[in-house]
This record gives sequence, structure tokens and C-alpha cells, in this order.
Amino acid sequence: MEVIFEYSSTRLADVTATTEPRGGHTPGSGGDRISRAAYELFTRQGVRDVGVDAVVMHAGTAKMTLYRNFPSKDDLILDFLARREQVWTEEWLKHESRLRGESPSERLLAIFELFGDWFARPDFEGCVFLTTMMEINDREHPVFLATVRHLAHIRGYLRELAEAAGVADAERFARQWHILMKGSIMAASEGDADAANAARELGMLLLRSHGIAPDQGG
Repeated sequence: MEVIFEYSSTRLADVTATTEPRGGHTPGSGGDRISRAAYELFTRQGVRDVGVDAVVMHAGTAKMTLYRNFPSKDDLILDFLARREQVWTEEWLKHESRLRGESPSERLLAIFELFGDWFARPDFEGCVFLTTMMEINDREHPVFLATVRHLAHIRGYLRELAEAAGVADAERFARQWHILMKGSIMAASEGDADAANAARELGMLLLRSHGIAPDQGG
């Protein structure tokens, strides 16, 4: 399969090489091919408009193979969200921010440097957790609840950084920082070329408001 994403100048490896198959699928198996095909299509086109027939065609498998591994489209979407967390949250956001910043505040600010690179890409796809949540729009739906959990995992990382930086109310800070992140993504989706820089400037103010002197090198 083709390379799906290379998010940064440090060349996050393509998903076929770095991400373990979801759900116990062996590499190259029908289930793994379905999972990867769904990831690529859902990322680019959203979960609502992509049907199982398109996934099967993109994967080059039989429809029976899809349903043998994913009993419903919802199961396929849940697999997609789990893979996205691994590729985007773990392998890109956390990994790259740790590489770019030594101190907690540098790592927090580095998130918006990463976003600047991401927003400038011609294939910038936005936050699939947010778009999937809006497409489902049912607070009791398993997919909606899964997006909430995945977004909470991002806030968990922000909370860890806030605690390490010495922020007194790390939970509130994490929520505030996450709002900056989500807001900048939506602004970039509108076409705001300076969204990441604007969010970083607000982030520096937020750090100061919590008694943390931001590291300029972040």
C-alpha cells in the first residue's frame, strides 16, 4: 500500500511500516488490508460518505472478508479511530513534541509548531475525531463515545505536561490548551494560514496566566 502520511520533517514513517495491525490482524491479511484501506478512505472523505463497497474495492478483497473481520460498519469505524490514535496521537503528536521540546512548556508550545507544518500541507485533513463526532451526532452512539475517549487521551497528555510544568490546576489547563488546539484546527480548515502561530501566542499567554514562564525555544 502507498505511504499514507509523512507529517513532519523528521519523516514519521508510513502507517504500513510503523503501526501494528489492529484487532490481531496479521500484516498483509485480509483484515489488515481492510483496516488500512478504511483508514485511508475515512481520513480523506469522512466516515459517513464512505460505504463498505468502497472500502472493499480499495482493499482489493471480497466483501465477505470485511464482514468476517468487522461485523458492521461501526466496528470498522471504531478500528479506524483506534488506528488514528496510534498514528496521529502517539506516533506523531506525542513523539514529535517530545523531540522538539526538552521542557514541558517547550513541548506544549511545540504542538503548535507541528500544527503549523501540518496546516501547510496540501493534504491537510483536519481532526478526524472532531469530524467523526459531528458526522455521527448522537451522544449515545458507540462511535461518538469512542471519539470522546480518544480526545480525552489527548487531554491526558496535555495534563501530564501541565503537571510536569508545575501548573496548579493541570486538569483545567489541559482543557484550555485542548480548546486552543481544536480551535486552531478548525480555523486552519477555514483557510486561516496563521492559525497555528495565533494559537501558539495564546498558549504563551495561557502559560503565564498559570504562573509558568514559557520557554521561548519551544
